[in-house]
Amino acid sequence: MKAWRSGAIVVLALAASLPAAGQVPGSAQPSPGTSLVSQEQFDRWRVELSNWGRWGPDDELGMANLITPAKRAAAAALVSDGFTVSLASNAQDYESVDVPCPVEWEMVRATRTGASDRIAYPCIHGPGTTHLDAFAHVFFDGKMWNGYDVDGLVTMEGGAGRNSILTMKNGIVTRGVLYDIPRLKGVQWLEPGTRITVEDLEAWEEMTGVRVGPGDAFLVRWGRWARQDALGPFDTGREAAGLDNNVIPWLKERDVAVAGWETPGYAPQPNGDLPRTALHNFALTILGIQILDRADFQALADAAAERNRWEFMVTIAPLPIPNGTGSPVNPIAMF
Repeated sequence: MKAWRSGAIVVLALAASLPAAGQVPGSAQPSPGTSLVSQEQFDRWRVELSNWGRWGPDDELGMANLITPAKRAAAAALVSDGFTVSLASNAQDYESVDVPCPVEWEMVRATRTGASDRIAYPCIHGPGTTHLDAFAHVFFDGKMWNGYDVDGLVTMEGGAGRNSILTMKNGIVTRGVLYDIPRLKGVQWLEPGTRITVEDLEAWEEMTGVRVGPGDAFLVRWGRWARQDALGPFDTGREAAGLDNNVIPWLKERDVAVAGWETPGYAPQPNGDLPRTALHNFALTILGIQILDRADFQALADAAAERNRWEFMVTIAPLPIPNGTGSPVNPIAMF
């Protein structure tokens, strides 16, 4: 084993114990026996676990309040070799089974003196775009993050009067931690319908010695892009692994500022389960966690495995769209 220093914490790198990526292509990962979260339990959590009012009645930053100047400086101290890697998928300008709402792209000028083009995102929140969700994206019973009533605040005419993506104009710079669950299980990807549990997340922490905490970006990989590389495009609304809804109290306990994933839920779902985006919506609206949605963690996983380092600095810079409900982003991890 070897050790490296992260701030004042020495982390042991268990290189010998980590399986190689893609060790068992396409191995089935059965859903765990963890019981499903009921609607009754989910509704209780909306009250018991809520972060509304934690930073006062006018807050629009949510858990990003925990990303302090000291937190950013500590994240920058994680950079040792200056290697950068994107966490975004490439924009796609044609419709396919996994990108039903592609970007609109066209050249508008191409001459011997210059060129320009036009690009539009008809569906910022669609499955074909890596994006950051604003708190004005989803609601419970007509209320968004911090208890704001959407009536009059989110309209077709004016967009989001509160909790818009503009609140993140200064960007997110913090410590990122990758939870590579296929690597934990020695496979290239998790099979569709697999529910990633707290036990899985803590087994990864035990294996790597790295633990997500307050103000961090929690990034979880199930192998969506490795599966596509091997099998071709697929409908992620029908075939996906993802975090089990029982992870919700764990997210609250850890005080993460950002949650990022390759898909927002698992499918197919067991009978009697909550809607597929239940955890996504809870994290965004009730906990106030910034959501990095539809990311591509394949290159990140490769870079982390090569270095046997699962923590790094991450930056996320949304477009400054007044009254917008989200923005395409190209997050960057730096080792």
